[in-house]
Amino acid sequence: MAQVRLVSITKKFGETTVIPGLDLDIADREFVVLVGPSGCGKTTTLRMIAGLEEASGGNIFVGERDVTNLRPGLRNCAMVFQNYALYPHMSVRDNIAYGLKVRKTPKHEVERLVNDAARILELDSMLDRRPKNLSGGQRQRVAIGRAIVREPDVFLFDEPLSNLDAKLRIEMRTEIKNLHQRLKATMVYVTHDQVEAMTLADRVVVMKDGIIEQVADPITLYENPANTFVASFIGSPSMNFLSVKLIRKESTFFVELAEGSKLKVPESMNKRFEPYIDHTLTLGIRPEHLENAGEAHPAVANVQVNVLEPLGPHTLLLGQIGQEKLTAQIEARSNVRPGVTYPIGFSMDQIHIFDSKSGRVL
Repeated sequence: MAQVRLVSITKKFGETTVIPGLDLDIADREFVVLVGPSGCGKTTTLRMIAGLEEASGGNIFVGERDVTNLRPGLRNCAMVFQNYALYPHMSVRDNIAYGLKVRKTPKHEVERLVNDAARILELDSMLDRRPKNLSGGQRQRVAIGRAIVREPDVFLFDEPLSNLDAKLRIEMRTEIKNLHQRLKATMVYVTHDQVEAMTLADRVVVMKDGIIEQVADPITLYENPANTFVASFIGSPSMNFLSVKLIRKESTFFVELAEGSKLKVPESMNKRFEPYIDHTLTLGIRPEHLENAGEAHPAVANVQVNVLEPLGPHTLLLGQIGQEKLTAQIEARSNVRPGVTYPIGFSMDQIHIFDSKSGRVL
């Protein structure tokens, strides 16, 4: 079994603590993505699993083995780097086979493993080329092939697509996803790109300042973020946040926006929000849950339109309510123009309410 367990892992650089204490269980054959802004500790965590960084405290298990103090070569983890790390003077075949030859693997076994990896990654016709004659995506496939032939317990990916252009990134995402389904291997993947995280992962680990903010499958993160940080990091464009006051008129609950609009809260949410009547809170709503408001729309606010971004199937409206910015996804052929005030409808069953101080979801 190739599950990975991090138990109370800490990491210090001098007097600076970058990972204050991290616990994470990754199941056998699971694809887990660590995501977060630069400096959040995701790459440091991956490098500690690989043995390229020494943990300051805690334990790392691969399967049933405690590998905390083992050198990288004994952990049976294969790492794929963002800069490919290929030998420019070697052919694709020799680059893939290099680690096997160092370990003195029998020649016939090297040939079998290299050919199997080349077939899986569709590199059969490129085995005699040098890296300089390959595209960025092909070079990354060679780097992945070098990892595959090792037949590791765990694959570790450190932002492997960050050097590729947008089209190649999408193609390589698909290839890595297919690779995981074929190999049925445990994979731990680091990225700062939340779209990459959402499309690849069985589970996503959202990190900030060395702390795990939430661990869940992509849809749960999107629909039920634990706090404003996760809500803002997951989803593109980012979730809107508006300061509101929760009020009650008789038995009906409303959120009152800063400019005075009152939006009715669905009755199903009343019990949850009742303790926060007359509190100032943060309302979160995604751009795709805002829409062109018809006359009969039950929850409307007027938005000052600043910029329109046509995207084909829809248009992004960038504006503001009072002093607060708002992004809405509206119909592509809406006749709205910059500089006007435009009514936007809120899908109130899709709202999220957060504590304004702690940022946690209510």
